[in-house]
Amino acid sequence: MRLFTSAHILLFAYVVAALIFWGISLDRKSQTIYELEYENLKRTIDSTANSGAYYAKLEEIKNKRTTRTKQYLGEGSTFLLVIIIGAAVVYSSFRRSIRLSRQQNNFMMAVTHELKSPIAAMKLNLQTMARHQLDEDKRKLLIDRCVTESNRLNDLCNNMLLASQMEGRQYKPAHEQFSFSDLVTNSVADYAHSYPGRFEVAQTGNYNITGDKTLVQMAVNNLLENAIKYTPTDKPVYVSIDDNNNQAVLTVADNGPGIPDAEKAKIFNKFYRIGSEETRKAKGTGLGLYLTLKIVKQHRGKITVSDNEPQGAVFEICFPLS
Repeated sequence: MRLFTSAHILLFAYVVAALIFWGISLDRKSQTIYELEYENLKRTIDSTANSGAYYAKLEEIKNKRTTRTKQYLGEGSTFLLVIIIGAAVVYSSFRRSIRLSRQQNNFMMAVTHELKSPIAAMKLNLQTMARHQLDEDKRKLLIDRCVTESNRLNDLCNNMLLASQMEGRQYKPAHEQFSFSDLVTNSVADYAHSYPGRFEVAQTGNYNITGDKTLVQMAVNNLLENAIKYTPTDKPVYVSIDDNNNQAVLTVADNGPGIPDAEKAKIFNKFYRIGSEETRKAKGTGLGLYLTLKIVKQHRGKITVSDNEPQGAVFEICFPLS
């Protein structure tokens, strides 16, 4: 990156210097033309005997000199402006390419880790059951853990597949009416089974929306997954369902470290995650919130993120009621 920046600056400086040299050369040639025309004027017209014609011709020669100068300045300025715009576009494209490359690299590292973790956990649980004679309670506990890890693996694969299909415009969303309240309640119940005692739910009514139930389910799951991921085990995740201005509103508030203001707009970018893969501790691929935003927009809704008090983040998604 630094090498490209240095080369970019040197090339830009060279082009500007060449443009200035070209301008000076043209100005000198213009001056030479002016001097030749002036000498020719003095030879052809007597300034004393025919002063009117002489000074008229002299004024014409000066005007030509001024016109050429303006022309050179105009062409040079236009060329310089084009160079500046071109250089800015190239530099911006290169920076965007580097940034995307880094995000994709982080994504591949995260995906590798995310795929290996549940597979390793399931393998360990199954090996434990195969090698040891366990009582029914312990076997049930290990089986539940395997189911939890397989669900994580399934959600990851679904996110990756859906991201690819939506990018390629291959996914055809369904259009049906369903209970958003029941969907959220069932999702929370599934997560509460894997993380008992971690959720506090408030619901004021039953709200129906229209859209793709599978996509909306994925958006809700992504928010719940994020909240449980960043919230300490001794603190709850608050989930509420309400209506506001003819919209169904889901609020998920965690007690995690929160999101800096400078990062709030970036967390919905594809592959984006706060920090780097070497420094961050939480699991993830950077696809969850990206897909959630696309799903919410596809259903004519909106998503916002704000600070929780005393710490944490609050995500809120709104869908038009049917």
